[in-house]
Amino acid sequence: MQSLPKGLAEDVAKNLVMVARLIDEDPEGAYGYSKVALRLASRVAAVREAAGFAAYANQKYSEALAEFRAARRMTGNIDLWPVMADCERGLGRPEKALDMAGAPEVHKLDKAGQVEMRLVAAGARRDMEQLDAAIVTLQSPELASNSVQPWTARLRYAYADALLAAGREGEAREWFAKAVEADKDGSTDASDRLAELDGVEFVDAFDENESDGESDGDNEGVDDVEPLDEPASVGDAAQSTDADESSDVDESSDVDAEAEAADVSGDKEDDKD
Repeated sequence: MQSLPKGLAEDVAKNLVMVARLIDEDPEGAYGYSKVALRLASRVAAVREAAGFAAYANQKYSEALAEFRAARRMTGNIDLWPVMADCERGLGRPEKALDMAGAPEVHKLDKAGQVEMRLVAAGARRDMEQLDAAIVTLQSPELASNSVQPWTARLRYAYADALLAAGREGEAREWFAKAVEADKDGSTDASDRLAELDGVEFVDAFDENESDGESDGDNEGVDDVEPLDEPASVGDAAQSTDADESSDVDESSDVDAEAEAADVSGDKEDDKD
């Protein structure tokens, strides 16, 4: 960006910094900043490369490939060859990706680039449903090495995943375990895949606590409500009714007895007369 005026160069640099900062966590945001940088300085190779990676992160493979090609033309740098081949895969052209994997440019890549190219080629084989060929493609001195390099975890993971897809579960478990050993920064989900093969289920503690909180919320205030008087049982109610009816009968009997006695007394008075 040395060819740009100082003020413009600073604006472009700020946008490129935001692309790098957001590309993993917010690919859409990174893509937006890359478009701004492109409008400001489309003839700068670093801008075209950043725009390519932002488009790639958003699965805009055609756009990404165009940007990578432009950056390569400007610099002559071969480092973008593997990601360009992966764009061909994304566009549904695995045969083209395989052609690039066998091109002379691959021999000019450093060790990391060659491993990346191997991963892309294996992915292309899987796209074409050639699982055995994908497994063979990944078998390499880098895979067999006991030393841990930046690419080791991803290479072992890809190999384990291919083995599992081919139904070789025992070998897949072994290589997922090896991937876990090499994956110090958690760049893959090898530990989850290994646990899944071992039948281990994880419980999300956050969701569980949230559920408990909802239950507490539902019961909130229940203790503050004054309990209602317990209704009498059916038996008690029946007994109460029987007692009332019995009381009414007794009172009626007493009234009838008094009336009868009065009538007898009256008859006796009449006889005297």
